[in-house]
Amino acid sequence: MWSVHGDGRRVRDGAAVAANERLSWPLTVGLGMQHVAAMFGATVLVPAATGFPVTTTLLFSGVGTLLFLLITRNRVPGYLGSSFAFIAPLVATRDEGMAAQLGGVLVAGLLLMGVGIAVKALGVRLLESVMPPVVTGAVVVLVGLNLAPKATEAFGHQPVVGIVTLGVILFCGVARGLVAQVSVLIGVLAGWVYAAVTGALDDDRVAALSAAGWFGLPEVSGPVLRPSVVLLVIPAVIVLVAENVGHVKAIGAVTGRDLDGSVGDALIANGLSTTLAGAGGGSGTTTYAENIGVMALTKVYSTAAYAVAAIAAIILSLSPKVGALVNTVPEGVVGGATLLLYGMIGLIGVRIWLANRVDFADPVNLLVVSAAVVAGVGNLTLTIGQMRIEGIAWGSAFVVLVYPFLRWWRGRGAEVSDRRPRG
Repeated sequence: MWSVHGDGRRVRDGAAVAANERLSWPLTVGLGMQHVAAMFGATVLVPAATGFPVTTTLLFSGVGTLLFLLITRNRVPGYLGSSFAFIAPLVATRDEGMAAQLGGVLVAGLLLMGVGIAVKALGVRLLESVMPPVVTGAVVVLVGLNLAPKATEAFGHQPVVGIVTLGVILFCGVARGLVAQVSVLIGVLAGWVYAAVTGALDDDRVAALSAAGWFGLPEVSGPVLRPSVVLLVIPAVIVLVAENVGHVKAIGAVTGRDLDGSVGDALIANGLSTTLAGAGGGSGTTTYAENIGVMALTKVYSTAAYAVAAIAAIILSLSPKVGALVNTVPEGVVGGATLLLYGMIGLIGVRIWLANRVDFADPVNLLVVSAAVVAGVGNLTLTIGQMRIEGIAWGSAFVVLVYPFLRWWRGRGAEVSDRRPRG
């Protein structure tokens, strides 16, 4: 599947290892482990924050990555890790039970596959017409900031641990090279170690770690479809679409190749990965910017390294000890990390607006986004019959449905004005 780059022992000066190439297998395994290090902190943070089983999440992350490489035909090097877009709806629906939450993840995966099929058939411009930047950015902002109170609450339970975690992430995040790419992992480890040294770990979880076996199958659970939960999770699809398109374009920029023709395949692959996770007990997945950073640093774009990382994740998922270890992460560490991560998700939406020069002097953009973001961030919650619908669903539905209507209405008004006789 991969041709050997040069002599397989090094990257030639001024060259790069292409997606369909590889170095020697020992070097490729080492590079794969580097990708594991880059993705691990973020991937396990999602189940740590939502209560999903860590080993199951790792399993579907590895399987999803292998499917991604297969469906994109080794053209798009990428790793599918846990998506932060699912944290807000999954935490908000925790009282509904894990089976109902998995039903939401399953539906989100199916919808994402549908978007991918449509893009593959009609072209990537379809996304630009159905979900313009003003809409996509608004949904990303409200999904990222909706859970801000949860982050501050967790931070407040163990503020010193949270400060240590956040401080290390910030310090490493402004460094250069690989340290910046794995800053979240380093910060989580630092806060974790500090909590262990100061006796801030939960005794019951430490006891569970001691009792956990080294080898065992991941916990597999089945989904249940519940409309109130599905409505809350569906907006995550818009975030996943934005992430996937952005990441494919970023990979294209890093590798110097036009990968727009692979956007549909990437969406289908991520949708299938998320669907399988929802069917079996894992969180939804997305392509990881952390791993793109590793590629940019090493100039090694080989999909073989990603295949190694995926296999490593599957092997890690077969150890209950790994899951029990991650479960010992104290609340202050989660609070310190999510305080930053939730804000970063929101700012990704702002970056979408800036990159596409969204004009907020336009009353349609200004009015629709204002109402949608406040509904989402303020967590507007209404009960209709037996269905409880929260802010993410209301805000997303408002901007997706009302924006095109008001844009049409304003355009219609302009046409009527132009047809009026002058003088």
